[in-house]
Amino acid sequence: MTKKASLRTVFPAPNHDHERCASDAIGHAEAICAARKERLTPMRRKVLEALLASHRPLGAYELIDRLAARGARPAPITIYRALDFLRAQGLVHRIESRNAFVACVHNHESGDPVVFFICEKCGAVGEAASAAVAETIRSASRAAGFTPKTPVIEISGVCAHCK
Repeated sequence: MTKKASLRTVFPAPNHDHERCASDAIGHAEAICAARKERLTPMRRKVLEALLASHRPLGAYELIDRLAARGARPAPITIYRALDFLRAQGLVHRIESRNAFVACVHNHESGDPVVFFICEKCGAVGEAASAAVAETIRSASRAAGFTPKTPVIEISGVCAHCK
């Protein structure tokens, strides 16, 4: 795999087929929910679709505003419940430093450590899973007698497309 191709897997190219990207993610969400006998309700789907509209993290109230533009204004508790469900299914990640959420467009195990690269210029979030990082976290945790709950690493910087 070339360096340029591997960059696209973390940060989609600005001209990538975003409609297909979002459609594939919805298809994956439907498959996950069906396999787990969970329901991707209309509200949960709308929240996921709003997050899939870009590769930038959105706060709960930004989601409310986006959904209100297409219909009735949902209550904050409705959005938080949908986000909780989507996070539990591994379909959405919380970006702690931004108090915001981003749709997961990578198929990885929900317990895998995730490294988020957050571009300070365009706001895009790249998501990478690394076997080396996962093993380092597991090894360090075992040595400390610690059981990590949500191993997430966030790194701010500038993405390859903004350089």
